[in-house]
Amino acid sequence: MADDSRSRDMDVFGSYAAIGDSFTEGVGDPGPDGTYVGWADRFAVLLADRLPEHDAFRYANLAVRGRLLDQIVEEQVPRAKELAPDLVTFCAGGNDIIRPGSDPDDVAERFERAVADLTSAVGTVMVTTGFDTRDVPVLRHLRGKIATYTAHVRSIADRYGCPVLDLWSLKSVQDRRAWDGDRLHLSPEGHTRVALRAAQVLGIPVPADPDQPWPPLPPRGPLEVRRDDILWAREYLVPWIGRRLRGESSGDRVAAKRPDLLPL
Repeated sequence: MADDSRSRDMDVFGSYAAIGDSFTEGVGDPGPDGTYVGWADRFAVLLADRLPEHDAFRYANLAVRGRLLDQIVEEQVPRAKELAPDLVTFCAGGNDIIRPGSDPDDVAERFERAVADLTSAVGTVMVTTGFDTRDVPVLRHLRGKIATYTAHVRSIADRYGCPVLDLWSLKSVQDRRAWDGDRLHLSPEGHTRVALRAAQVLGIPVPADPDQPWPPLPPRGPLEVRRDDILWAREYLVPWIGRRLRGESSGDRVAAKRPDLLPL
């Protein structure tokens, strides 16, 4: 069975490669130099801290924003197999699921073929479920498709013995403060909570509880909510729809930020 236990001890990992889309690239969590940080980078630091002091931990992040599942399989999976790290995190399919007319069963079949390929060539493969979009504007009507795909991901993990980073069950990221202004990507605090949860999945002690409740917020009236929704639609939704209509992707001219296994 897929093991997403908070307490199971696992071997120390000496190398880690992250593959995926904007979520794994770290969009929404900018660093001081303008490069995105994100949960995978933060998770890598937690993994590195487990190594003896004089051992070098090596990390690659192959993720690129906007990538569809087939693009990730074509561009990133072969590179991950070539690097052959001790651990790979594989999050893909989200951009496919939110496209009109997509079939979560079909996406899951293609995802499973990639998992089979990865698990035959690298060490541990951690797979990632979708978020619960119940309270996310625009995406809430896709909740059924996302839930179906999430169920498939967990079943695939069962078949291949993969740890599961279950984002659906991470209630703290359902708070709007866990999300960037575009409402599609996590905020720095949201990325931090996912990194902590990923460490918990591998039985690694963490410095804080990722599901720790947020401080209370003052109530917002309907006019304030509507004003925020209008500003969001103007700044983020309309440009996003425009890119879809033009067949463009936010990652068309973006390369992986860390294509090699480099010491942290």
